[in-house]
Amino acid sequence: MAENTQIFGSSAIAKVEPDRITIRGRDLCEELIGKTSFTYYFLFLLTGREPARELVAMTDACLVAIAEHGFVPSIQAARMTYAAAPDALQGAVSAGLLGCGTVILGASETAGILFADILKRQASDATDIDTAAIAVLREMRTSKQPVPGFGHPVHKDEDPRATRLLKLAGELKVAGRHVEALLAVERNIGSAYGRLLPLNVSAAIPAVLLDAGFPLEALRGVPLVARTGSLVANLLEEKNRPLGFKLAARAEQGVAYDGPALESRVDA
Repeated sequence: MAENTQIFGSSAIAKVEPDRITIRGRDLCEELIGKTSFTYYFLFLLTGREPARELVAMTDACLVAIAEHGFVPSIQAARMTYAAAPDALQGAVSAGLLGCGTVILGASETAGILFADILKRQASDATDIDTAAIAVLREMRTSKQPVPGFGHPVHKDEDPRATRLLKLAGELKVAGRHVEALLAVERNIGSAYGRLLPLNVSAAIPAVLLDAGFPLEALRGVPLVARTGSLVANLLEEKNRPLGFKLAARAEQGVAYDGPALESRVDA
C-alpha cells in the first residue's frame, strides 16, 4: 500500500498480495482450490462461514434445477445478442441476465420475502400458519398482486422440479418453517384468489434454501449464478448452430403493424 493512501472503507471478503490470496480468512491456493466445490465456495463467499453439508447439497440442487429450462426469454435475448455481436460473449450473457426480475427468475426472491412475511405475521398475531397465510394472501389480492412462485405456463398441474426439491429437503431433514409457509400458501391460494395455482420451482427454491440457512437478501443470486452456466452453454451452441437471427426473424414475421397507414402524397 502506498504511504499516502488513505483508508476509506473495508471489506471482509478478499485480500490480494504478491504471494498469496486470502478469502474470508483462508488461503485460496492452499485451503480452497482443489479442496472445495464451487457451490461450497459460493456459500463461503456469501456468509464467511463454512456452510453445512445440508446447505451445500440443497443449494447445489437448486442451482441444477433452475439453470436450464428451454427457450425462455433470457436464453432468447442472449442468443439474439450474440448473433448481433459474436465478439462480445460477456454482452450476450449480460443480456440474458438483465431480465431477471419479479416475473422470470427473480420470483425466487419475492417468494422468499412472501414466506418470511407470513412467518412474521404468524408470530406477531400469535396465530397458526394457515390463518397468517390467508391474511397475507387476501391483502395481496386486494392490492392486485400476483403470488410469486405459483402458476406456470407449461407445468399447469405440477412442476416436477418443485416436487423434487421439496422431497430432497425432506430427505436432508432441512424442511422447516419456510416450507410450512409455502405449503400454507398452496393450501389456501384457491380460496384467496378464486382459482388453484400450482407451486413452481421459484416457490420451492426459497423455501428449501431459507430453511437450510441461506441468506434471504441473496436469494436472487441463485438463479443468476445458475442461469449464467446455461447461457454460456447456449452461446457455445449458438456459435455452431445459429438460431439468434432466426428467432429475430420469427418475431418480425409474427408481429403485425397496426399503426397509421402511410399517407400517399401528390407532388405539387
